[in-house]
Amino acid sequence: MDGILPIYKEAGMTSHDVVFKLRRILNMKKIGHAGTLDPNVDGVLPIALGKATKTIEFLQEAGKTYTGSVTLGFATTTEDLDGEVIETKALECPFSVDEIQTAMASLTGEIVQIPPMYSAVKVNGRRLYDYARAGEIVERPHRQATIYEFNLTSEPVFDVKKQTQSFTFVAKVSKGTYIRTLAVDLGRQLKVPSVMSQLTRVNAGGYEIKQAHSLNDIANRMKLDSELGEWLMPLSTAVEQFIHVELSDEQWEQVKHGIGQPASLLEPIQDKIVLTYHGEVKSVFHWRKDKNQYRAYRTFSIE
Repeated sequence: MDGILPIYKEAGMTSHDVVFKLRRILNMKKIGHAGTLDPNVDGVLPIALGKATKTIEFLQEAGKTYTGSVTLGFATTTEDLDGEVIETKALECPFSVDEIQTAMASLTGEIVQIPPMYSAVKVNGRRLYDYARAGEIVERPHRQATIYEFNLTSEPVFDVKKQTQSFTFVAKVSKGTYIRTLAVDLGRQLKVPSVMSQLTRVNAGGYEIKQAHSLNDIANRMKLDSELGEWLMPLSTAVEQFIHVELSDEQWEQVKHGIGQPASLLEPIQDKIVLTYHGEVKSVFHWRKDKNQYRAYRTFSIE
């Protein structure tokens, strides 16, 4: 089986758990995931099978879309509801829709984020959550991120008793964006502590949540049939963002023997292109300025 299997990851399990269990269900080892989801986050997790594992980096480069909720009035160690409360500020009155939307708009475009201590980012060879659990303080790296869309999707709800305010949102973001941190940054714009109170990834690598299937779905299907059928997306869907070039017989003979291709293969010159032969994706080529040629970047098949 070679292709992309969009999985619906339920809250409470890690992305590694999904891969581990799928290896047993599908009885195959060559499986990888594209884009880690925190254990408490549910949603789409693209899984690459067989030759498609070579496309993981392309899937990760694609943007992601999330829906979720933010609560204003307190902050936690983990920036979500799993952590210990470290700051509170009772809201004397609710923020208006305009105030919240203005704060959201200020966080769209190119931004700089500092990843949360409870994250898998490595500093000096150790993951930040290891430092956090050990009570150690370490300087965290700054990360560039692009927020393409960050919009309010519900009327804010003010809890008079708790003096907090919650609302839902949709966010379309680039690779490397920390959504939990985006919630905290939003609170900072409003000058109050805040947390991510719920989060679901609805699109990743170009795959929608409606295309995703749970591990139970997969296991039940494999009991009845040894094939995933239409649930397994073609490898080509992982590289749809690049221009596709259909090769002639002569060009294919050259490409499968490792021979680079001139600029005339596709002009204007593109950083990466997909080469196909008889409609089948064969490889991703990239422009090598030093060679003045398109050369192989990732090869999926030479047959």
